[in-house]
Amino acid sequence: EDFYYRKLDVYGKALNEVKAEYLLLNSFPEEEKYGLANQLKRAVVSVPSNIAEGMGRFSIKERLHFLDIAYGSLMETMCQLEIAHTLGYIDDTDLHTHENSFRDVSRMLIGLKRSLEEKQKLKNN
Repeated sequence: EDFYYRKLDVYGKALNEVKAEYLLLNSFPEEEKYGLANQLKRAVVSVPSNIAEGMGRFSIKERLHFLDIAYGSLMETMCQLEIAHTLGYIDDTDLHTHENSFRDVSRMLIGLKRSLEEKQKLKNN
């Protein structure tokens, strides 16, 4: 299938988080439009983007590389949400809600990565 990544639950969950983050960013102060808000948008969009790009690669090694990038972007997004919380742009509830969702995406990414690593081991034996 041309767009195999669409069948992955982790992709769908990460894509939903993009929408959730964009909605959350509507409450940020106007002066953050080109600062933290812009950085958050880039990081959260990078998660599903790198999942899709990785699954579009033919080699398992390349797929794993892009999943690593997606995972790093997920951690970057969480850090930036913590910064937004520290600055008072989001409340405890928002932080914890997004943290729980990111925890799910993180587990799913790790599971997908392990699955690909197992395939790679089998291929190499």
